[in-house]
Amino acid sequence: MKNVDLGSQGLKVSQMGLGCMGMSTYIYGPSDDEESLSTLQRAIELGVTFFDTAETYGMGHNEQLLGRAFAGIRDRVVIATKVGFGFGDDGKIKVVDGKRVVDGRPANVVRAIEGSLRRLQMDYIDLVYLHRIDPTTPIEETIGAMSKLVAEGRIGHIGLSEAAASTIRRAHAVHPITAVQTEYSLFERGVEANGVLDTVRELGIGFVPYSPLGRGFLTGQLKMDELHKTDFRNTDPRLNAANLKANLRIVEAIRQIAESRGVKPAQLALAWTIAKGSIPIPGTRRLANLEENVASTGIVITPDEVNMLDEAAPIGITSGERYTEDGMSLVNR
Repeated sequence: MKNVDLGSQGLKVSQMGLGCMGMSTYIYGPSDDEESLSTLQRAIELGVTFFDTAETYGMGHNEQLLGRAFAGIRDRVVIATKVGFGFGDDGKIKVVDGKRVVDGRPANVVRAIEGSLRRLQMDYIDLVYLHRIDPTTPIEETIGAMSKLVAEGRIGHIGLSEAAASTIRRAHAVHPITAVQTEYSLFERGVEANGVLDTVRELGIGFVPYSPLGRGFLTGQLKMDELHKTDFRNTDPRLNAANLKANLRIVEAIRQIAESRGVKPAQLALAWTIAKGSIPIPGTRRLANLEENVASTGIVITPDEVNMLDEAAPIGITSGERYTEDGMSLVNR
């Protein structure tokens, strides 16, 4: 797999990364550390260098897992983590009035990054995203604190996650933003309509789609009646009875195009995100899924095929919100 520039600030990463969230939470059902470690090792063998984690994934467990996996090979990986939630004395995310607390105050962000460094057992982190935007703390203050850590060599680059176009501009004016991470796929194309994608391209900021397979929906293999009881997709608005049938039409359209190319729907969906100029980070903890995903980097789709996929899953066609009310309340818009 080839390495490419992520943004214009000198950070090079593999053409596709690996999202590691599912290795440490019950969000997709139970995980197994040994299986996850094997997947991480195989990712390295396949040329993946870009690994995505967060302070909140397993409440620190995921960062510890990556620290174990990459001990002794720090120079071969690019680590991205995310900070910016508020935590209580019990080590869990604070919840007020049923909503998770976002805390972008400089002191909290510095605390979080120091904790990430300890758990990862690393001297520096290549890329740190602000996980969500705190509406009560000016973005200039948060980015200013992070920029001091860049100057100290404790983090290499600054990113934003789920940030509005205007927020991206304000942050970039304080310190160059290297990457913006947002949900983006043939199932979710909002960034093409709300100015985010145009903004990052104008400013030379890299774009990193998470959930590029629509949380597994675009594989065509998702069976709702077989999900583990802890799997959050049981409450995903787009997968409930009211919206599922309509959204399955998107999957069917992609499947037909994939069959004409002799590839799997998931591979075509990932190749589409790459053709759109982004660096996707599909998440998995299983070897077979990893190998299938990585193989998609070798698929070159033509402009005509991109247009066909655009027409098969046009902006706004998806039925239902992409998160519950709590999740959507945390999206900066």
